[in-house]
Amino acid sequence: MSDERHAAAVAPAHGRRPLLLAVFAASLAVALIGFLALGVWQVQRMGWKHALIARVEARLKAAPVAPPSRAQWAQVSEASDGYRRVRLSGQFLPDKQARSQAVTALGAGAWVLVPLRTDAGDYVLVNRGFVPAQAQAAPVPAGRVEVEGLLRISEPKGGFLRSNDPAHGHWYSRDVAAILRAQGLPADASAPYFIDAARDPSSDAWPRGGMTVVAFRDHHLSYALTWFGLAALTLVAGYYLFASERRLRQDRAQRGGSPGHASPIQRS
Repeated sequence: MSDERHAAAVAPAHGRRPLLLAVFAASLAVALIGFLALGVWQVQRMGWKHALIARVEARLKAAPVAPPSRAQWAQVSEASDGYRRVRLSGQFLPDKQARSQAVTALGAGAWVLVPLRTDAGDYVLVNRGFVPAQAQAAPVPAGRVEVEGLLRISEPKGGFLRSNDPAHGHWYSRDVAAILRAQGLPADASAPYFIDAARDPSSDAWPRGGMTVVAFRDHHLSYALTWFGLAALTLVAGYYLFASERRLRQDRAQRGGSPGHASPIQRS
């Protein structure tokens, strides 16, 4: 009777085992597909990033050109225009300058941002450069000037874990639209980008231009290898699962049934 009760208890467990194996196998398959998809996506992202870096490097080496005109502003983007060398001329508006908090290789300080009214009548925000916290910035040049530098895309999300405060003139990022709007300049005549002015080699005065850091995070290969590695581990886990299940079935077949099933010789 004890053998019969043991067999009755073991039978439901054996009945549930195929279902559990199927669920586990399905989970492994979903995980494998997901890991492979993420790995492929990172490879694609790596290709896109490398193409972007190549475009930016080509722009940095190219001769300066005129910045996008008002008719082209809607099409301006980081991918198509970021870090393009440009040259423009006009007149600074010194009474409408602002400062944005900055941390550079020279320490903490601010970017000196001054609107430039171009010869075409548009307004372009120019980052004249960096000035340390305790230093004085040289006066804004008067009269018509020519500015050469790198085209940068607006930074509307704030920075240093703080939001911009236009009402009090506290800026933690170079939010072009907000800065020019706070200075009372017309939005329809304000360019959606700003210019990082190049350094003047003939002057050591602050602010110091030419401090643009051109760097892109490129960890996509390591991310791809991580996802493909997890996919490989999933395959290994699946192999061991089905290998162990196969050995278990072979052992049962050799014993003539489940461990709880006694042979006729044992019962006699």
